[in-house]
Amino acid sequence: MTKFKTQVINDEILAKLTLENRYKILNDNLSIVLSDDEFAFLTQVEDFCLKYEKDNNITHGPEEDFYKWTPAFGQQGYITRQHTFECIDLNYKEVGCAMDFMRTIALTLFDPMFAMSHGATTIGLNPIEAHHENIPVRLEALRDLATGKACGCLLITEPERGTDAVHMESTCDEQADGSYILNGEKIFNTNAPRAKWAVAYATAEKNNGSLMGQFLINTSWDGWNCERVGIPWINKLHVGHENLVNLRVPKEYVLGGPGKGREHLFEGLVPERIAIALRGVSESWGALTHAIIYANMRKQFNKEILLFQGMGFPLADLWSRVVTHTTGLLKFAESYDAKVEKYAGDLPQHIAQTMVGMASQYKYACAKLSRKVCYEAANLMGGAGFCDNTLMDDYLHISRTQEIIGGSRQVQQLLMSRALRRFYKEL
Repeated sequence: MTKFKTQVINDEILAKLTLENRYKILNDNLSIVLSDDEFAFLTQVEDFCLKYEKDNNITHGPEEDFYKWTPAFGQQGYITRQHTFECIDLNYKEVGCAMDFMRTIALTLFDPMFAMSHGATTIGLNPIEAHHENIPVRLEALRDLATGKACGCLLITEPERGTDAVHMESTCDEQADGSYILNGEKIFNTNAPRAKWAVAYATAEKNNGSLMGQFLINTSWDGWNCERVGIPWINKLHVGHENLVNLRVPKEYVLGGPGKGREHLFEGLVPERIAIALRGVSESWGALTHAIIYANMRKQFNKEILLFQGMGFPLADLWSRVVTHTTGLLKFAESYDAKVEKYAGDLPQHIAQTMVGMASQYKYACAKLSRKVCYEAANLMGGAGFCDNTLMDDYLHISRTQEIIGGSRQVQQLLMSRALRRFYKEL
């Protein structure tokens, strides 16, 4: 089987554009900057991806349902490595932002939309991990998501509340037994049509951010209504439009009642934005490795196109950008892990504030990098970069979403400019 119906790229080049060869180029670049533990974990995830692709005849074609792959990857602990998950006896050793970078980059070269689906599950499980309080139903949901038994989603955005996420129209009404009735409309939530578990935000009073609550939802409950939104750029991902109609959330599923939701929302922003930055760099490597192989093999005027300055120089420029963004992001990830360990997860306010600004910087810069590199790499490959014979079309399309999700480009610029104002005020 093949990914495509009509072959455009010749057999020799196509045979060279394998996942194994693309991993080799990646590893040659990263081996000198990664620690021994980081490199070992990276190659561990790569080996699993290679074996899974071969054993299951994965073509990454449009008809494949990659949500069916999730349990196999979850059994290996490859949904996320942001946490040890000791509370559910998983006890992962390779954990933290840097190790999650290794997982992300290996999975993104394997299949970028599949990797993004794990990111959506992770931002849904993070609030549960932070606020499970050892309550059995919350631990059950956490185990389902962390092990790939089910996928999850996070419900923040509303049709009339995009950037203005804290002034929600979705409401939560407390009942005498401590449960809440949720009513409202949410949209653009990755994985929602396929999710078993959702974490949703709603407020006790419309447009009042100080009264927001955070709620864990089992999507089998009455009142959950979800339709799929068509987004051609990420055509294999299931993105949802939800209507919550008198949906009752039992007391033990309330992660944070009114007044706690806003705090809970903002505590997850740094990990979410860094995760998007990790994917942006990883998508850039996916596109770059395709272009490097192609430019070394494709001939015009009796020589490889890499040897023409008009091709080789721009590709060298892309390579330089990707490597420098990678090393910078890796250093941030390692520093973030060190700070989290030093302060047992409770970062001092001045460090936390600085991290928010830096997370916005990396999310902004790496999403911009993905957009630039994925398009330019495809352009350098000519028609071969825009057809469906390789994963290049997936990288090109998914790169267009990275500046929008998790806070748009303009939102990140706003946050960064406010951080600059804070520096001045502290003089």
